[in-house]
Amino acid sequence: MKIIVDYNDSESAIDQLRIDSAKYLSDYAIRIKFSDGIEKLVDFKPFLSKSLHPSIKKYLDENKFSKFSVTDGNLNWNDYDLIFPISELYNGRIET
Repeated sequence: MKIIVDYNDSESAIDQLRIDSAKYLSDYAIRIKFSDGIEKLVDFKPFLSKSLHPSIKKYLDENKFSKFSVTDGNLNWNDYDLIFPISELYNGRIET
């Protein structure tokens, strides 16, 4: 017997995911609803706090951070100034 695992199936599923809606709650947390109906609460604060890059650190200004949009199925800040991989958002955490 030969067992074959096709790892492309899981990758293509993530590739097809889109963000349908997102709502800023507070303290750098966003509730995200994906095209497959799954909802995740993502806390961006650890990522933003640990970053040393000024173009990322500026989003510790909560007013600036809360002004994102859902563009082409992704979270987008200031015309792609800040954007995250769908796979990380779907997993509910941002890798640092």
